Amino acid sequence: MAERYLVTGALGCIGAWTVKRLIDEGAPVWTYDLPGEPHRLRLIMSDEALAKVNFIQGDITDAEAFDHAVAENGITHIIHLAALQVPFVRANPTLGAKVNVVGTTVVLETVRQHKSQIQGLAYASSVGVYGGMDLYPGGVLRHDSPLFPLNLYGVFKQANEGTARIYWLESGVRSIGIRPYVIYGPGRDQGMSSTPTKAMLAAAAGRSYHISYGGSIVFQYADDTARAFIQAARAAVDGATVYNLGGFESSIEATVQVINAVAPEMAGRITYNPVPLATPPHVDGAPLESAIGPLHWTPLEDGARQTIDIFRNAISAGKIDVNRILS
Repeated sequence: MAERYLVTGALGCIGAWTVKRLIDEGAPVWTYDLPGEPHRLRLIMSDEALAKVNFIQGDITDAEAFDHAVAENGITHIIHLAALQVPFVRANPTLGAKVNVVGTTVVLETVRQHKSQIQGLAYASSVGVYGGMDLYPGGVLRHDSPLFPLNLYGVFKQANEGTARIYWLESGVRSIGIRPYVIYGPGRDQGMSSTPTKAMLAAAAGRSYHISYGGSIVFQYADDTARAFIQAARAAVDGATVYNLGGFESSIEATVQVINAVAPEMAGRITYNPVPLATPPHVDGAPLESAIGPLHWTPLEDGARQTIDIFRNAISAGKIDVNRILS
């Protein structure tokens, strides 16, 4: 059967890059989101490419509507990215639980109902399932390290991992969960860890900017992350495994230096809060690559340059609302 993809959360950052990469491959793609303007897709795709996308408007918590979208369109692979991020879950925990937990259960139940049709499911978990530095010797997060989420967003992601495990044990539903760390690149304009990308946008616009945290983190370019989810959906690995996503480790101080190297005129205008995120700074991403094959990683210097170039072009073309994103 030919591949036919459905991407939930396609109007978000990782979702937009996933759709772009699949369209570039020539794969048929359907998206499933609430009504909204696809401004992140327009940021990275031409109008011609965007016209090839099949948009479905729907609520991820609506089991009947989602099942209909999968069955009617002969979907063979699902990449489930729809979720509310930390600030939105904190502002409305009940809605966060509905979207993040009920929504993922809807996806898993739909796959169970159409097991003979669905060949692969990859979904987004998060390093938010982990706890603080003191729980992890050497500050290294391994895919089987103890989970101790520090906010409801992480609790909901942990619940999804458990739900996927039960669907495998009871119904044989295969899935691969991926735990990203700090995604950056065009389209990453919201969420508590998005400020390094906003600093790149500020550099493209010639504006000063203050990154909200410091320390060292693992950066994952949005396009590389999209590739990983597509590769995972195609892997057809038995079980309900969950893995950390690798990437490039960098301090925020070094990241500012990278931005300054791309945009020398910004020297001294990009600053940062030295207080690090609570999450440990090292990630073991090798088990994911052992499971699904080698992944592509764009060096941070190249990713920052590509991001700033895309932002500069978007600003020139009037395709991005800089004031809204940076305010």
